[in-house]
This record gives sequence, structure tokens and C-alpha cells, in this order.
Amino acid sequence: MKRALFSLMLLATPAMAHDQMAGTLHIIHPSIPLPAGMAKSAAGYVTISNEGDTPEELVGVRSPFAASTTLHTTIFEDDIAKMRPVIGVPIAPGEVVNLEPGGMHVMFMGLTGTVAEGDMIPATLIFRHAGEVAVEFMIDPADGADHSTMDHSGH
Repeated sequence: MKRALFSLMLLATPAMAHDQMAGTLHIIHPSIPLPAGMAKSAAGYVTISNEGDTPEELVGVRSPFAASTTLHTTIFEDDIAKMRPVIGVPIAPGEVVNLEPGGMHVMFMGLTGTVAEGDMIPATLIFRHAGEVAVEFMIDPADGADHSTMDHSGH
């Protein structure tokens, strides 16, 4: 009975159904809020849990969805959100790191096509020790934030 209940819970929770393990890294719901039809860029989000006993670092992302894909953080200067590239995202043993709106995120620049809600976008997360991990970013409903209008001049 418990097994059946757990299975039903997984089906009822899209984020849980979109998890994967890569060694001791738990990668949880890579997603991109639906970009506007003519958007040239989009933000991607993911939660990564390091369930091992050694430090790890996300050092890059690659995807055919964009001409370039980089790691960014959001900083606020004079109440204006600005994007700044980051070299890597450290993930200590036992730590959970959230790439999320208003913080660190994946920036997809020079989008290569349009997408619809529910589409799955192939990508590769690149870790310092775990190497390359193939994932799919789910196109989630738009959240109202248009990353194409934010200042990316810090590249």
C-alpha cells in the first residue's frame, strides 16, 4: 500500500517526476519559464543536491536551444536587476543549491527556436568532478519575468 501511495505522489508532483540522479548529485526539475514568442533569451532554473561526501561544482551548461548558455547571478543596483556571469556554482557535501528567479540561474542567449509549455529542452550540465550530465529542461508556465529585458551588459 505504501509503495502504491508513493507512486501516486510522484505522478501528482511534476517536479518530483522530473528528478534524476547522477552519481551522488540529485538534479531536481530543470525548468525554463515559457519565454515570449520572439524572446532572444530565457532563464533556466534547477535545484541540485549533493548527497555525497565530496564537494562538487557546476561549471557550465550546454544546449542546442541557444547560441550560448552560461551561468549567471542576479544583482540589484539602484533597484534594477542586472545579470552577471559566474564561473561556477559550488555545491558542498550535503548542500542543496537552488538556481532560481532573483538569484543564480542558467542564461540561454540567442534562442534557436520557439517553444510551448510542456516542451522538453535537451541540455548538458557540466560538473567539475561528475562530468557531463544530460538533462531536459521542462518549459513551465510563464512567471511574468521577461529576462530578455534585463541588463546583460556585464558579460
